[in-house]
Amino acid sequence: MSNSLMIYLNKRLKEEKSLQKAQWTKPGPVITISREVGCEGLKIAHLIAKKLNSRKPATDWKVLSKEIFYESAKELNLEPERIQKIFKQDDKYTFDEILKAFNNRQFKSERRIINTVADVVRSFAFDGFSIIVGRGGHIVASEIENALHIRLVAPLEYRIQTVIANKQMSREEASSFIQKVEKERITFRTTLGEEKLKYELFDLTINRASFANEELINLIECAIDKKKMLSGFGPKMEYY
Repeated sequence: MSNSLMIYLNKRLKEEKSLQKAQWTKPGPVITISREVGCEGLKIAHLIAKKLNSRKPATDWKVLSKEIFYESAKELNLEPERIQKIFKQDDKYTFDEILKAFNNRQFKSERRIINTVADVVRSFAFDGFSIIVGRGGHIVASEIENALHIRLVAPLEYRIQTVIANKQMSREEASSFIQKVEKERITFRTTLGEEKLKYELFDLTINRASFANEELINLIECAIDKKKMLSGFGPKMEYY
């Protein structure tokens, strides 16, 4: 992670973690990106942040994905990899069985881990100027009015070719990788209460194969402006 993001996360750990809505007059703005494997959601998120930050907002936009696990792990005193492993398990295992297998001195229950991850996502969403990639962001932040929820999809062949190019995999390896990660993401969403993907939660569902990167970013920026998400947030003050 970058130093600026590490500083932000460390600061967050020192703050009060109450999530009562009364403390925020207007939660957000927040952008969530749900994506099929091979749609380069993280890359698009960074391009969106770059474009929005070029407008010199009062607060810089930050991209969050694995960072959700890092902060959740700190609050639970667990290794981030262990939390990720829990959310990737097949349904045939129970969380308690997995956690007991860790032989941790500090036992963490299934519900506490799920709630902590959800609370961290919600906290970033409420704070605003966050682009949350995956991590069930569209579920956890679904009640935030000042939000844009995006779903990136693409034909399977497009996604296979993207994975081959990005990960230097064979076609067979890329196909297996897509199936494996998609299964993990379904398991993750299920733990947060979404048994089946709810497309009605998304403001935009975009075919990644239909737009070049710049076109896609312009489309998303247009949606942000149409929803007036940045209304009331002045530009960054320059000091000389």
